[in-house]
Amino acid sequence: MPKYFEFKVAGYYLYFTAHCIVECMHVHASDSRLTEEGSAKLFVRSDGSSEVRNRGRLTDRELRKIQAFIKVNYKDMYKTWSSISDQGYYRG
Repeated sequence: MPKYFEFKVAGYYLYFTAHCIVECMHVHASDSRLTEEGSAKLFVRSDGSSEVRNRGRLTDRELRKIQAFIKVNYKDMYKTWSSISDQGYYRG
């Protein structure tokens, strides 16, 4: 599973899975096991804002920190995403 970064944000790795690249750009936030069970899923828009699709076990505070991090770093994250997927940003 490709990680956007090798470090954790708010205690979670930010990653995507190779089988979910058919969807628009999104971020899973999970603990060290990198499983979708209990992880959050956030769809990323072209302005860096994100929509929480699944909050998993994350608290409101953790989600806010992750969303703020995505907002600042989404362009670099998109480079990683677009190297594998051509689905682009979330438009919903």
